[in-house]
Amino acid sequence: MQIWIDADACPAEAKDVLFKAARRIGLRLTLVANQPMNYPKSELIRFELVKAGADVADQRIVELLKDGDLVVTADIPLAADAIEKGAIVIDPRGDQLDKNNIGSRLSTRNFLAEFRAAGIQTAGPPPYTPKDKQNFANRLDKLLTKLLRVT
Repeated sequence: MQIWIDADACPAEAKDVLFKAARRIGLRLTLVANQPMNYPKSELIRFELVKAGADVADQRIVELLKDGDLVVTADIPLAADAIEKGAIVIDPRGDQLDKNNIGSRLSTRNFLAEFRAAGIQTAGPPPYTPKDKQNFANRLDKLLTKLLRVT
């Protein structure tokens, strides 16, 4: 199992939680982004820089991930593709996305995209809070504990 991070939009606080978790349990973690970023030096942590463009990082993650890998993203289409390929998906706020809820999330996302295309302003996501970080850390810990017991 490996952890993949859609790193362009992942909050720094969530990345810090992931770096600590990867080192603590010895899991390989790969950040994928279209801009350079800082990350701790470790043989477990890699960074893959992709060219700029819509969904280039998302496509690279889907291309490289394997069944049973963990993907961290708030991008709903990426989450859907990763789930279809057999990945476990969690967003940076600690919500797990799976076959049972991804359809409704995609519908909501597409509905809001249609509103924006029609010129109607919609609210973006709320600011990332310490409570979001704590929820993410707790859910990640539970997920990794469960997944590592299975393997």
